[in-house]
Amino acid sequence: MSENIPTIGIAVITLNEADRVPALLQSVSFADEVVVVDSGSGDATCDICKAAGARVVEHTWEGFAAQKQFAQELLSTDWVLNLDADERVSRSLGAEIRKALQNVSPDVEAFSMPRLSRYLGRWIRHGGWYPDRKIRLVRKGCGQWSGDGLHEKLEVSGKVQALSNPLLHEVYRDIADQVHTINRFSGIHAENHVSSGYWFLAAGVLHAIGKFLECYLWKLGFLDGGVGLVIAMNSAWYVFLKHAKTWEKGEMSPSP
Repeated sequence: MSENIPTIGIAVITLNEADRVPALLQSVSFADEVVVVDSGSGDATCDICKAAGARVVEHTWEGFAAQKQFAQELLSTDWVLNLDADERVSRSLGAEIRKALQNVSPDVEAFSMPRLSRYLGRWIRHGGWYPDRKIRLVRKGCGQWSGDGLHEKLEVSGKVQALSNPLLHEVYRDIADQVHTINRFSGIHAENHVSSGYWFLAAGVLHAIGKFLECYLWKLGFLDGGVGLVIAMNSAWYVFLKHAKTWEKGEMSPSP
């Protein structure tokens, strides 16, 4: 690349993503450097990444935020684009990124972009899933990942400029994968909270009903057809499970 064009690096964390990571790697062929931090894959993830020219670093799992921060800091490029293995850069977004970096203002520390998810063969534009804007492209040394184990995010102190083209997201492999994720995430939530009593559990029912109405009606999830209904129902189930597992933890705790 020309000396006056900032370099771009890709930071990815993986664990058993052999079925999804090839599409990601193919979509970032414009990058100057790709680093993959793997936390113990038992499939061909690492071999696939190495064959594609990525630098693979094995690193024990420390949580989403810490793992992503570690990956980000391994890159030596001017800018770092942080991606998950189930994401890929659309052609339009790749072109927009390259153009934006050619004329970027010195006070811009990061770029945000909308994320468009596909589930059960359909791109989801309602139900609260879109535009799902994320800060992912950051100037080297300016971003810090933080989070509680469920909702990690990249934080910057300076100016964030918005991009308009989407980052594509293959959100779940199938319904079973979504249910597995719901079970895992609700358990993580319960680890960090404690409550007990019938009314707390009953409140979970009301919150779940509210979540369904929010996703399916207020945020127009019904426009996504049957997939929108699945999303709304599973979103409501996730809300109730968080209450139920938190209640369970409180009820099972030994009395003082």
